[in-house]
Amino acid sequence: MSAKPLAPPLRLSRSDHKTLGLAALGGALEIYDFIIFVFFALTLSQLFFPPEMPQWLRLLQSFGIFVTGYLARPLGGILMAHFADRMGRKKVFSLSILMMALPCLLIGVMPTYAEIGYAAPLILLALRILQGAAVGGEVPSAWVFVAEHAPAGRRGYALGFLQAGLTFGYLIGALTATALAQLFSPQEILAYAWRLPFLLGGVFGVIGVWLRRWLSETPVFLALRERNMQRQELPLRTVLREHRKAMWPAVILTCVLTSAVVVLVVITPTLMQQRFGMTASHTFALSSLGIVFLNIGCVLAGLLVDRIGAWRALLVYSLLLPIGVAGLYASLIGGWAWPGVAYALAGLGCGVVGVVPSVMVGLFPADIRVSGISFTYNIAYAAWASTTPLLLIALVPWSPWVCVGYCLVMGTVGALTALRFAPSPGKPATAVATEHP
Repeated sequence: MSAKPLAPPLRLSRSDHKTLGLAALGGALEIYDFIIFVFFALTLSQLFFPPEMPQWLRLLQSFGIFVTGYLARPLGGILMAHFADRMGRKKVFSLSILMMALPCLLIGVMPTYAEIGYAAPLILLALRILQGAAVGGEVPSAWVFVAEHAPAGRRGYALGFLQAGLTFGYLIGALTATALAQLFSPQEILAYAWRLPFLLGGVFGVIGVWLRRWLSETPVFLALRERNMQRQELPLRTVLREHRKAMWPAVILTCVLTSAVVVLVVITPTLMQQRFGMTASHTFALSSLGIVFLNIGCVLAGLLVDRIGAWRALLVYSLLLPIGVAGLYASLIGGWAWPGVAYALAGLGCGVVGVVPSVMVGLFPADIRVSGISFTYNIAYAAWASTTPLLLIALVPWSPWVCVGYCLVMGTVGALTALRFAPSPGKPATAVATEHP
């Protein structure tokens, strides 16, 4: 890795803060629209499938519809990335949140199985596919949009802050589900209150679209358009032909990022109830604390990127990932008195989630950047997020330390990737740094 010092960071202007804040808030609202489904999976399984079907099968099919959203990400991401590279980042950035919000709103008003039979789960499946396509376009477009707006020397912080906003959407969903559980009885939720979080998601989407109308196109894309440097052929074809070497670290690091989120946000809360006998309310409190410190960890990781460079920061946080998760599981297995402290430290240790975007935006040139990131990120995320949770849950009965071993492997992979693919001393740390007009 190069020892060349980075240029002194510039201060973010008021316009930069506005752009970053609107992008992060819109991303949080969109992730809420996508994730709220999982908090009501049990309720939806009772409403959208035949009552005579076994409960486990209804729940399995409900989760299957949820997972379909992940599997739809690559197709939506590729199509939206094509237009982002050809027509502009802002248009696709705004379109993605509209594509997410409308299906969320329709879920909130659609009839159930009791009213229209098997058409209900089919419509629900179609709406989830649209949401998956939307989120597939949101994340890569958001990374590129923020990176190309941020001044040199502050892109790490900007992308870390954006990631904090995206992960904050999980917390909004969890808080909403908890509030409804306290305000309504299970019968009321099943009768009508289940619609409220989806209707709220539709409102969030309208707010998000309205907020993003104040954003401006990135200076990098404007410069490309002014110099007529946009490629005429399909951007993805250029990625596959000319940038295959960049695809490897992009795929690997997406898996590392996904692993941190899966273990901290998805698997551990489930195991805290199933394996360690915690109540649902205690589990929610601890997992919420972990998400809050994950948000903080993303921002701190972004600041470190600006200080030492993206690849060095990747190496540091790849090593911190298994250390943080090991501390958390040691507290759970050993029955320590302060599991909240361990969960908070694990959230900070998962700051690799805030580092990976800074590496990814530097792997592809501006004219095909969204397509390159979207193709690699969405395919890897769909494959990894749809399989590893099931694998970890299946292996946990063998040993409660499975998640720690998994993070140790993924942390090692991240560190080796940083050592193997970091640019040589004669090359710039990122492609973005030299592209402002």
